Amino acid sequence: MWISVNLTFDLLPNVTAPMWNPRLADLSEFPFRRLAGLLAPVAPPQGLGILDLGIGEPKHRPPSILAETVAAEAGSWNLYPPPNGTPAFREAVARWCERRFDLPPGTLEPERMVLPLAGTKEGLYMLAALAVAPRADGRRPAVLMPSPLYAVYLGAAVMAGAEAVPLAATAENGFLPDLDALEPDLLDRTALFYLCSPANPQGVVASGAYLAKALGLARRHGFLLALDECYSEIWDEAPPTGGLAVAHAAGKGFGGLVVLNSLSKRSSAAGLRSGFVAGDPDFLAAFIKLRAYAAPVQPLPLMAAAVALWNDEAHVEASRDRYRRKIDLAERRLAGRLGFYRPPGGFFLWLDVGDGEAAALRLWREAGVRVLPGGYLTPGTHEPDPGERYVRVALVHDGAVVDEALSRLVSTLC
Repeated sequence: MWISVNLTFDLLPNVTAPMWNPRLADLSEFPFRRLAGLLAPVAPPQGLGILDLGIGEPKHRPPSILAETVAAEAGSWNLYPPPNGTPAFREAVARWCERRFDLPPGTLEPERMVLPLAGTKEGLYMLAALAVAPRADGRRPAVLMPSPLYAVYLGAAVMAGAEAVPLAATAENGFLPDLDALEPDLLDRTALFYLCSPANPQGVVASGAYLAKALGLARRHGFLLALDECYSEIWDEAPPTGGLAVAHAAGKGFGGLVVLNSLSKRSSAAGLRSGFVAGDPDFLAAFIKLRAYAAPVQPLPLMAAAVALWNDEAHVEASRDRYRRKIDLAERRLAGRLGFYRPPGGFFLWLDVGDGEAAALRLWREAGVRVLPGGYLTPGTHEPDPGERYVRVALVHDGAVVDEALSRLVSTLC
């Protein structure tokens, strides 16, 4: 016999509402939730069709070796994957890094200097949980990050209890934080510095000299430099310099440095959730201990597919050429308008529209085009806000869709 019981909690005695971590109140809504809230009350035009250039989700078809490898490895779905990945995965990543960044063979030790990630997002977030530690002098640790930024940097810093310090990356400083403007007192209490190259959203590439200066600051002041290189394989004229190459050239190993990369952009495989972190072996030895408690581990068939993708460059070259052609389309539509420039890396346009939120709303209402207001990519603590004037446009669809979206954008805003 079933007995149905309905409980009304406000009638029960001694029931206390749960308390959440108060640091959560210091976070705004994630950018895409904010965008959904902005557009929800407004209907797009009838009959045009919606074109979504708001999120950086590659629409290129993933290479066939992905599905083929997963199918071939189906017998291992019932096995728990090891938290530090398979030897084949670590070896593939180490050798790819050496080929890509011209490192001597054997420079990157697979057993000590490479760990898998379930995409770079979880790795970037969890870094702060380990890197931010209470200070002996009682001062609050700081986490540095560019602004505009990937919102995960901010969330990680805030939830780790650090002071999040956004560094304005504007047209005046080449869309990279001004390292010379950092005060010694701030650097002394810095625990972690997030940098992204090619930058999201501006597409600029940090030079070897810039990265070497950032790494020098990290080593001199005792903080961790975390380089987000997830757009490193999408470039226009020249492959971006990487942090591993800079550290190797400095001749002091990889101490104080980790780099993160993934197959989401490189191989148009965002759903695979496969990335890696490489670099400082002492940090990674501690990181694997932390990740054993909380981090998702990629299933073995997917890890085998990742090995195949890291070992293949043909599909990456083809995808890169497609992005170049879409940048060509953008240049034909936008040259001389809205501050357009060819981004050296990545697949975003960073367009100066005067008021990013108003422009995004207008594009949705009048043209059925979804873009992301630049101010949603900043913490909102600078005056003026370095993203407020901009929208970010993701060139992720095929050329025909991108061209149509840009045509509507120009007709609406110019």
